[in-house]
Amino acid sequence: MPSLKSFRNRIASVKAIRKITKAQQMVAAAKLRRAQEAAEAARPYAEKMSAAIGNLASGMKDNPGASPLLVGTGSDQRHLVIVATADRGLCGAFNTNIVRLARQHIERLLREGKDVKIITVGKKGREQLRRQYSTRIVESFDFMGIKQIGFSNALNIGRDILGRFERGEFDIATLFYSNFKSVISQVPTAQQLIPATIETGKTVATNTVYDYEPDEGEILADLLPRNVSVQVFRALLENAAGEMGAKMSAMDNATRNAGDVIDKLTLVYNRTRQAMITKELIEIISGAEAL
Repeated sequence: MPSLKSFRNRIASVKAIRKITKAQQMVAAAKLRRAQEAAEAARPYAEKMSAAIGNLASGMKDNPGASPLLVGTGSDQRHLVIVATADRGLCGAFNTNIVRLARQHIERLLREGKDVKIITVGKKGREQLRRQYSTRIVESFDFMGIKQIGFSNALNIGRDILGRFERGEFDIATLFYSNFKSVISQVPTAQQLIPATIETGKTVATNTVYDYEPDEGEILADLLPRNVSVQVFRALLENAAGEMGAKMSAMDNATRNAGDVIDKLTLVYNRTRQAMITKELIEIISGAEAL
């Protein structure tokens, strides 16, 4: 049976862990509100840009001079998978769920004989994917040491993606990230970036006739490259909010579990201590009776 000292050491160790998890929970709760506000503020802009591109592109998809960012290269053999995760752990299955969805997509493409290249955004995604796809990872980005993610970070990623597309390295680019719903709900999401997906249901149906200056083709030539960085930026903000929500929930559960462990260890400690006291009393009484 373990000694009373070992029980005291274990209880002290779990109490120290509970302090850490409680502090992590409070830090995540403090950061969550700002991250959630940033993610919610970015959604209307990204959605309006997609709607504007949809309106402009509705009559241009069959145009021979349409941008490859809109109509594609005419092939789907080469795929670029961008996996955006967090740089840190202690947030439950947040990173694993994103990587799992991306891995399923990659495996399906490989079974179909496609050529797949991977860009990782976030340290945790890179660590998980390089175990199995180290030769397919062509670029990695992380934001360790950066206090707040800005559009400049997404712009660098977007320029890298566009540069690879212009060099003919891929035909289709798909972005994987986690869509923030609430503290307890973050939904892994796949979004095709190139060619741009046009959702006709989001186009504005109106009798108003618009006269574009310059023409639709020139406007799309500017909006389509910018849309890549905008969608990446939205994904980064959604991930930041989802990470804080998942970390807050995970650290709350860890704090509760630590409390349960302390209660159980304390109960065992008290029972062991009482048994030792009882045994000593029995020995004293037995010795006195023998005399």
